[in-house]
Amino acid sequence: MSQIIPIASGKGGVGKSLLSANLAIALGQQGKKVVLVDLDLGASNLHLVIGQRPGNASLGSWFTEKTEFKDIIQPTDYENVSFIAGDSQIPDLTQLKYSQKIKLIRNLKNIKTDYLILDLGAGTHQFILDMFLLSPQGIIVSAPAVTATLNGYLFLKNAVFRLLYTTFRRNTPGRELLDNLKKNSTSMQKLYIPQLVQALAQVDPDTTKLFITRMQQFRPRLVMNMIENPQDAEKAQRIKTSCNQYLGLEIDYLGLMFRDMLQDKALSSQLPVVVYKPKSVLGQGIYRISEKVINTPPRNFDADFDPESFNSETFNDAEDDANTDYNFKLSGIDDLVSSGSLSTGELAEMIKTQQYELTQLKKENNLLKSKLIKAAEMGFKV
Repeated sequence: MSQIIPIASGKGGVGKSLLSANLAIALGQQGKKVVLVDLDLGASNLHLVIGQRPGNASLGSWFTEKTEFKDIIQPTDYENVSFIAGDSQIPDLTQLKYSQKIKLIRNLKNIKTDYLILDLGAGTHQFILDMFLLSPQGIIVSAPAVTATLNGYLFLKNAVFRLLYTTFRRNTPGRELLDNLKKNSTSMQKLYIPQLVQALAQVDPDTTKLFITRMQQFRPRLVMNMIENPQDAEKAQRIKTSCNQYLGLEIDYLGLMFRDMLQDKALSSQLPVVVYKPKSVLGQGIYRISEKVINTPPRNFDADFDPESFNSETFNDAEDDANTDYNFKLSGIDDLVSSGSLSTGELAEMIKTQQYELTQLKKENNLLKSKLIKAAEMGFKV
């Protein structure tokens, strides 16, 4: 069986695709067979990082039944590395049906290789969480910036909550408790997983034991990118402490990568960093990560943990989904402040950043409205 390595991030722009591509090539250089998959559906650009022409063979063409799955696994210019392209040109590819997701999971699991690296989209969309839970050893990429740290922690919190919902099935006492919790925004904001597990054990002890077992199996690995100085590495320990204290989750530290303008030069040349300049600080950081991946014994969830059984029953309503995300974000901020991982100054910086982003969005929205009005007026005149 291939070792699946999903790579995700709480927000975009932290180097997730950079790590995915370069890790695949570094593993290939060490004699490991690797298949690199672009699962950032709707924003597929991993082919640019490795200088691969996407062509017609892609997940998009496979989903539209224009080709067979084996035919979209394309060779690359790099030893031992094959590539499956996504396809942002296919409408609604980000909104996969349940049957499409199951079909994708089965085909991915049937690939014969040493490592299957899944470059996931940023954020906490249910599809991304389910793909991340295909392995208990997924990699979360973060950065020292306050928003990146917060969103990295929030991603792991959402993954734990997704694990809860897939363990406590519908019409069980534990699920009823969880559903009632979701209806209470105050409870959601103060969600403390170890305490929640104690409450679940009172109403559904057998399923709670299973969940505790799965939490012990679940060991995500953290990579901190865009490090400016050694002190920035402390943010990794902050995330680890918060995950342990508030989620009851142990995460492993996999490595760090210093900020390097070299990655921009490599990207413009359509060459991975480990090929463009392998002895650079960034390149050496990636090689250290690849060595840890090779030397880490593979972990698996229990045999009854079946990702194919994941469905969308827990997030049927868009408004409910939005409220859940909002409450999770508030609870994440509260967790990090309470644990000392987020200082008052960093909190103020984050608020300023979010206010700026909101202002920019309002400006763009007003601009689009004015263009629509002008277009409508022109239409009426015609």
